[in-house]
Amino acid sequence: MKITKANGKTEYALIDNLKKRNQETDSKIVKRVSAIIKGVKEGGDEAVREYTVRFDGGLPKKTVVEKEELNEYLNQVDEDFKNALENAKRNIFDFHKRQLQQSWMTTQENGIIMGQRVRGLERVGIYVPGGTAAYPSSVLMNAIPAKIAGVKEIIMVTPPGKDGMPNPSIMAAAAIAGVDKVFLIGGAQAVAALAYGTEKVPKVDKIVGPGNIFVATAKRLLYGIVDIDMVAGPSEILIVADKTADPAFLAADLMSQAEHDKMASAILLTTSNDIAKSTLHEIDKQIKNLERREIIRESLDNYGEIIVCEDIEQAIKFANELAPEHLELCITEPLKYIGRIDNAGSVFLGNWSPEPLGDYYAGPNHVLPTSGTARFFSPLSVDSFIKKSSFIYYTCSKLRNAKDDIIKLAQTEGLSAHANSIKVRFE
Repeated sequence: MKITKANGKTEYALIDNLKKRNQETDSKIVKRVSAIIKGVKEGGDEAVREYTVRFDGGLPKKTVVEKEELNEYLNQVDEDFKNALENAKRNIFDFHKRQLQQSWMTTQENGIIMGQRVRGLERVGIYVPGGTAAYPSSVLMNAIPAKIAGVKEIIMVTPPGKDGMPNPSIMAAAAIAGVDKVFLIGGAQAVAALAYGTEKVPKVDKIVGPGNIFVATAKRLLYGIVDIDMVAGPSEILIVADKTADPAFLAADLMSQAEHDKMASAILLTTSNDIAKSTLHEIDKQIKNLERREIIRESLDNYGEIIVCEDIEQAIKFANELAPEHLELCITEPLKYIGRIDNAGSVFLGNWSPEPLGDYYAGPNHVLPTSGTARFFSPLSVDSFIKKSSFIYYTCSKLRNAKDDIIKLAQTEGLSAHANSIKVRFE
């Protein structure tokens, strides 16, 4: 991990390097995933079983776990973990319930009525990775907003372990979050089964949740058949720090994201040369005790950097250009700058609001836009699980008042049948 000085060019070259991580998916992977999707669409459950045997080495002991069975997994995890899940659930619920929108209606003179109806999706699918990338926190972050939105049924899919059994931590989180049914299947075949439906797996309206390149590719290819949350890229963190920041904190926070993936990016912008050097020293000191140190080293070597800026203004400008997934402001007056941050998935203010606080506990969602898409995408929320319909009611007299304008607009567009639909009512 190197230290560079911001000069208006060097730091922006870093953005170009980060973009290279998100090149178009390998055509061979697209071809393989397309074949799996086609197979599941045509072959249903039998195709899912065949792909499961081929890719996972065998079938699970049990394919479906019903809602009433999920609570049994609460007995397979320790009490402290269960309490942590319950506390996190409470915070996540409290934050997201404020996002809930209401239907509305307005009436005008002479009987015009218009409005909007807001309701939850009928059925949503949550993909949850298994194995070493098993994240119970993601179950909470995906399921709880869906429950608040009024989704009638939440289906979870997750690959079983080598012993044919699901990860107990994930299943315990599913029980606490209110998941309705779990299918022990994974990979692109699970995504296809959710999108098209099979004899056993119900068709869903939306698929959310992280996965490997095959899962992400399947979600992207099936978008339109079904809605998706986003196609997530590698995890990323950008920290803005002044001379008052603690280098030990900065180093720890940078590595908390670098450990996700060799492709993850961790960048520090600081106004202090001393902080830059001390942070590097702290990284060398702390990394020795971390289990995923090899992943962290590769991530920091390839996609990590410490950039010394002239002032906070320069750092904020760069932050908006990068549009990071996670942005920490480790500066004396972080609230002073919150209104200046236009592009970021989630912002962490001050030295006592580290990124893992948001990953697990505080309440805001940890499913965030990556790869610069925070310029136009938002975090997963209750809004992600609702749909809206508008409605209009006009009286005869009010339509008569508007008819000439409507007919003129329709005729200008060359749509005479549209114009006729209005004319015929007054002939």
